[in-house]
Amino acid sequence: MSWTRICPVNDIPALGARVVRHGEVDIGVFRTGDDRVFALHNSCPHKGGPLSQGIVYGDKVACPLHSWKISLVDGKAEEPDIGHTACYAVKVENGDVYLQLDK
Repeated sequence: MSWTRICPVNDIPALGARVVRHGEVDIGVFRTGDDRVFALHNSCPHKGGPLSQGIVYGDKVACPLHSWKISLVDGKAEEPDIGHTACYAVKVENGDVYLQLDK
């Protein structure tokens, strides 16, 4: 696995996201109101809704299709819903966002 530069952190709106394509997978890269950055598979575990189009609040994102709340920290759905989506390692260095991706 290697770190891949994605974009400057300021290219991701606060409380928003952008999508990165890696092979066949879309990854949502999210920025919280307090400037933490997270990355999840861009698909809700419920019906596959595009999480990057959801509402970011705290350390969660609400799926735009059925409002499932998904943790940006571990990808788990908030109870009473059950399921999870994959998380990706992310870091911010010198104002740039990096994802750890396999080649």
